[in-house]
Amino acid sequence: MTLSVVIPVYNEEDNIPVLHERLVSVLERIKDYEIIYVDDGSTDRTLEILEGLQKRSSRVVVLSLRRNFGQTAAFAAGFDFARGDVIITMDADLQNDPEDIPRLLELIKEYDLVSGWRKERKDPFFSRRLPSMIANWLISKVTGVRLHDYGCSLKAYRKDIVKNLRLYGEMHRFIPAVASWYGVRVAEVPVKHHPRFKGRSKYGISRTFKVLLDLVTVKFLQSFSTKPIQFFGSMGLLSSFLGFLILLYLTALKFIKNVPIGGRPLLILGVLLIVVGVQFIGMGLLGEMLVRVYHESQRKPIYVLKKIIGL
Repeated sequence: MTLSVVIPVYNEEDNIPVLHERLVSVLERIKDYEIIYVDDGSTDRTLEILEGLQKRSSRVVVLSLRRNFGQTAAFAAGFDFARGDVIITMDADLQNDPEDIPRLLELIKEYDLVSGWRKERKDPFFSRRLPSMIANWLISKVTGVRLHDYGCSLKAYRKDIVKNLRLYGEMHRFIPAVASWYGVRVAEVPVKHHPRFKGRSKYGISRTFKVLLDLVTVKFLQSFSTKPIQFFGSMGLLSSFLGFLILLYLTALKFIKNVPIGGRPLLILGVLLIVVGVQFIGMGLLGEMLVRVYHESQRKPIYVLKKIIGL
């Protein structure tokens, strides 16, 4: 079994040397491995340090992105160039422990995807842990895939899982949910979590709102990505039906009781609901046409490489 370790890196010049030393000490027991560092547009000496690591070891591959595209794009770049049968992902800030990798590899023999669970998380409660707990509960409820810790980057994947994924936004955290729709077996295992060694966190409370927006996208793709007419058509039919009932009521008032209806706001509402309903149905039909014509045709990467070192 060959192993690829994919690590997105952004301004971690103080942590990379320590991480690499700890990582290699674990991976040397596995023998057949590669480490793919994805420099996500760092502005400090991170890329210089990574290039030095690659010069000393042919097992190191460095992907340098032209600017900061975000963690999801960095993972996507690493997945595209990974050559191992199993792909491990982890953060570069030393909060994930390389010593947990053998535990993930044991479980990956039975499962297709193994997700880490930072059971004793070493982060501030109100700014990091509480929003994460709420997000994990909400994601589990909406997607139906129950995990304690969607945000843990320490995960193991079989190669065929990640090679068929298309990532964008903050979608990397939803991989277990997306993969499970294809019948993938998902497991979760408690892993160690350490306080940040050096540097500062790149993630704030604003990221929670991005995750919530991506969750809406994930739910829509899960339920209606190949059948948009069922979503837009249902809304359109409901809107048109309500509009029809309103207009039917007003028509009855006009012809049975001879009540003037021309200036009533209810008339405008009834017409508006029918028009909106027709538009929703039209959107659903257009969506169906686009799905049939362009389904699985979006192969454009969400990152731009500046150079590849050591591949």
